[in-house]
Order: sequence, then structure tokens, then C-alpha cells
Amino acid sequence: MQCYEVLLTEDAERDLEALFEYIVERDSLTAANRGLDRMEKVIASLSSLPERGSFPRELLALGIKDYRQIFFKPYRLIYRIVDARAYIYLIVDGRRDMQTLLARRLLSS
Repeated sequence: MQCYEVLLTEDAERDLEALFEYIVERDSLTAANRGLDRMEKVIASLSSLPERGSFPRELLALGIKDYRQIFFKPYRLIYRIVDARAYIYLIVDGRRDMQTLLARRLLSS
């Protein structure tokens, strides 16, 4: 089985930091650490079988199949597989306006 290198973009790193800070402010440091551990496990899981992620419906509606997603409620992790690497572009609360966020983050470049 092929092992993929998993890389976070600067935006995804900022997303993780912002989510951590948000959870600390709204709940507790303990809850934020638990959430971060959970996110890190999901991120690490992409090193094997990253193809298991589904295509984001907002991008499929535009005919774009370059990106995949993993859900870990209420969060969505959006990534792209290139060769033997999985690049994570976005880690966000899935209840946000995803159409606008995906357009701004992924399609504007």
C-alpha cells in the first residue's frame, strides 16, 4: 500500500489555529485539545487511502473533481491529491457558507 505525504497549506494551518482558539474561547482548553487531537488523527489518516474522501458537492456542481473532502462533524477538511501527496487546503466548520469560501480559497488562484 502506498503511503502519501500529507501537507497543510498556510491557509489550512491558519484554519487549525483559528478553530483551536475558537473552541478555547467558547468551551475550554481541554475541549480544544481534544478537538485538535481528533483533527490531527483525521489529517494523519490521509496518509493511507486519501481517495476515500468524497468530492465536495459545491465543486461537483461546477464540474470540478480535483478536490476531495473528509467530514468530522461539524468540520470539513478539503484536500487535493497530487502524485503521492495530499495537500490540505481548508479545515472549516461545515455550517459556513461553503460555496463562497471554496470559491475564494480554491478557485480564485
